Parts: sequence; C-alpha cells; structure tokens
Amino acid sequence: MTWTLVLVLAAGAYACKVTGLVLIGSRRLPPVVTRCLALVPAALISALIVKDTFSTGTELVLDARAAGVAAAGIAAWRRAPLIVVILVAVVVTALVRRAA
Repeated sequence: MTWTLVLVLAAGAYACKVTGLVLIGSRRLPPVVTRCLALVPAALISALIVKDTFSTGTELVLDARAAGVAAAGIAAWRRAPLIVVILVAVVVTALVRRAA
C-alpha cells in the first residue's frame, strides 16, 4: 500500500462525511434513522471480528481464535472490565494453540 493510496482513501472518506453534512445541513433526521445510525458502529465491529475469527485468506477455519473470542464474549457478558476481557481472550487462545 502506498502513501498515495492512503491519502486518496482518506480524502474519499472525508468527502463522504462532508457530503453528508452539506446535503443534510441543519435538518433533523427522523428518529428511526437516528436509532439505526447509532447501531452501525457495533454492527461493523462485530462483522470485522467474525470475519477475522473464522477466516484465513479465502478459507473458513475453526481454530484457537474462535475459542478466544467465545471466552471473551462470556467475560464481556459477565461484565468484566475491558482489560480482563482482552486478557481472557489472549490466555484462552494461547492455551488452545499450545494444546493443539
């Protein structure tokens, strides 16, 4: 990846954000759209986690990463602090890889 590509992508992202501000301006969005937009970041990060957990290149795989994510999910569900969730994922993934 070159710096030119990085700068072009950054300019494109900025243009998309500015376009939204210019088109919408000071108008208020309907409440249903506002609620949906609030859910986009969580959906995006979830999709990235699932993709990175269950794929290598173009292949679907089930390996130690899945156990780590599952353990992290349980720790998060039990309302553990973020650093504990991360450490649980790391330790479980390492233990499963070592056992294999």
